Amino acid sequence: MKNKISITIITILGVFIFSCTSKTENKKTEGKTSDPITILNEEIKKDDNNAALYNKRAKLYIVSNQINNALSDINKAIQIDSKNADYYLTLSDIYFATVQIEKCKEAIEKAINTDSKKADAYLKLAELNLYLKKYDETHKNTDKALTIDNNSAQAFFIKGFAYKEAGDSTKAVSSFMKATTLNPEHYEAFMQLGLMFSNRKNKTAVDYFNSALNLKPKSIEAYYALAMFQQENGKPDEAIKAYKSILSINPSYKEAYFNLGFIQLEIKKNNIEALKYFGDAIKADKDYAEAYYNRAYTYELMKDYENARSDYKMARDLKPNYQKAIDGLNRLDKLK
Repeated sequence: MKNKISITIITILGVFIFSCTSKTENKKTEGKTSDPITILNEEIKKDDNNAALYNKRAKLYIVSNQINNALSDINKAIQIDSKNADYYLTLSDIYFATVQIEKCKEAIEKAINTDSKKADAYLKLAELNLYLKKYDETHKNTDKALTIDNNSAQAFFIKGFAYKEAGDSTKAVSSFMKATTLNPEHYEAFMQLGLMFSNRKNKTAVDYFNSALNLKPKSIEAYYALAMFQQENGKPDEAIKAYKSILSINPSYKEAYFNLGFIQLEIKKNNIEALKYFGDAIKADKDYAEAYYNRAYTYELMKDYENARSDYKMARDLKPNYQKAIDGLNRLDKLK
């Protein structure tokens, strides 16, 4: 029975998320904790003609998905200072978030026209072309960025992604490696290298995933990628360890329970433990059809046909036309 959950990792992390995401921590003011937007509200009240403050708040509004507020703020910033390229890049983030691609492109081009030496603008345009699968244009714009800043790790990361998407894994790996050399804290580049070496079934993938985890010790996606690699390459105990690390971070992560059940069932041949983990997966998601199916199959192997039938029916009810569940019920019917 080959019914593993396939690896699902956000590889590009949202084309524009590199520039949009804010890591501003809550600050304490006079013994009280205030969120960053609240703090900026007070600062803007004191200085309502400060374009930089409006731009900063607009970015926070994007992160919190308050798009109308973000648009209002960035328009105010541009009204105050129309010569700052950064403000047009923030505007491009808003348009990308609302899938207004042409307006997004126009805003980036406005930033470039405002400051032709703005490497970030060319990188933003490269990211947009990557999203549009225009790989030649992606390379063209990353190359422009590199003529301005030849040590841009992000430029090499974007180039790596374009090569990967176009099917040139050799150049992709080379570009991602260059990105990590220029920026040893480039988490996404280490993740991409791990994934690419995983596809090659090369154990070097483990080193890259561990490098990513050194940068983000609570990264579920990195642990999951590591666990899947170990699981698929004859290291079940190491996979179990990684899945359990995920559960220590998020005790409701259903795929970790499911894959632990799979390892116990298919590799360890421990049906009792398999039942436990598939049950835990169901507790985490009562509509998890695949977990019901795998628990049913485990019951069937244990000749507990009553519970097997119940779970096969549940899997079929949750996922109509679920052929594996239907086949399971048909097998049980033949035993009558």
